[in-house]
Amino acid sequence: MARFIFRRSIYSIVALLGATMIVFGLSRAVGDPRDLYIQEGGYGTSAETRAVLEKQLNLDRPLAVQYSIWVGRVLRGDMGDSVFTRIPVSRQIMESGPRTLRLGIVSWILATGMGIPLGIIAAVYRGTYIDKLSRTFALLGQAAPPFWIGIMAILLFSVKLRWLPAGTEGDGLAIRNYVMPAFTLGWLAAAGYMRITRSAMLEVLDSEFVKLARAKGVSEWKVVWKHAFRNALIPPLTVSALLLAGFITGAVVVETVFAWPGLGRLAVDAVSNNDYPLMTGTVLVFAVVYLLMNLLTDIAYAFIDPRIRYG
Repeated sequence: MARFIFRRSIYSIVALLGATMIVFGLSRAVGDPRDLYIQEGGYGTSAETRAVLEKQLNLDRPLAVQYSIWVGRVLRGDMGDSVFTRIPVSRQIMESGPRTLRLGIVSWILATGMGIPLGIIAAVYRGTYIDKLSRTFALLGQAAPPFWIGIMAILLFSVKLRWLPAGTEGDGLAIRNYVMPAFTLGWLAAAGYMRITRSAMLEVLDSEFVKLARAKGVSEWKVVWKHAFRNALIPPLTVSALLLAGFITGAVVVETVFAWPGLGRLAVDAVSNNDYPLMTGTVLVFAVVYLLMNLLTDIAYAFIDPRIRYG
C-alpha cells in the first residue's frame, strides 16, 4: 500500500508539473508576453514601459530559467497581481475559494442524498413505474444543460414565485441562497450516482450469495440493506471524490448564471478581462484540486474494497 501511495503521488506531481508547463507555455505561444499585461487601449506603449515589463517577467533570460523562476514564485504563493484590479492573485483566490468550496460540498451532499437512494429504489423495484421515474430523472439530469436549468429555476422560483433569491451567496450562510445553485450543479451528478448505483445493485441482487440469503429466509430488508447495499456501494463511493472535485472545478457555468462570487466566476472574469495572471492562478488551483481528489479516490478504493491488492 505504501508503495502504491508513493507511486501515485509521484504521478500526481508529474501531472501537476505538466499542467504548469502547459499554462506557462501558452503565455509564450501567443506572441510577446508583455502584450498580455498591457491593458486595452495600451497601444503605443513607450519603450521604457516595455523594457520594465521585460525585466519583471524575466524575458531577458532563457526560457527554462523563466519557467523555474515562475514555478518558484507560485510555490511561495506569489502568483503575481491581477492586471485588471491590481490585487494579488493569491488574495483573490483565497477570498473566492471558500465560497466555491461551500457550494461544492452542499451540491455533493445533495447529489449523494438524491442519487444513491434513487438508484437503490430503482434496482429493488426494477421494471415498475418507480424505476421508470428514477431513470427519467437521471435522463433529464444528464441531458439538460446546467445553464438552462439555472435560468429556468431563476425564472420560476425567483421571478414568478419569489420564493428564493436569484443569485449571489448573500450575507451569512443562509440555506435558501444555496438551494438553486446547489440543485443546478448537483442534478447531473445525482443522475450519474443513480445510474451507477442502480447498475451495481442489479448486479449484486442477481448474485448467488443474495439468492442463498433469500433461500435461507432472510428478510428482504436485510437482503437489500445489509448484503446488497454494502457490496453495491463500492462503485459510487470510488467516484464520489472525483465528483466533488468536479463540483469545485466545474462550477464555472453555475457561478456565472447565479452571480456566485467563487473561483468559477473569477475564472470567467479573468478570461473576459484578458487577465492572464488571474487566469493562470485559477487554472493551477483547479489542476491541484482535481489531482489531489484523484489521488484520494485511488487510495480510498484500496481501503473500501479489500479484494484489491496493489503491487
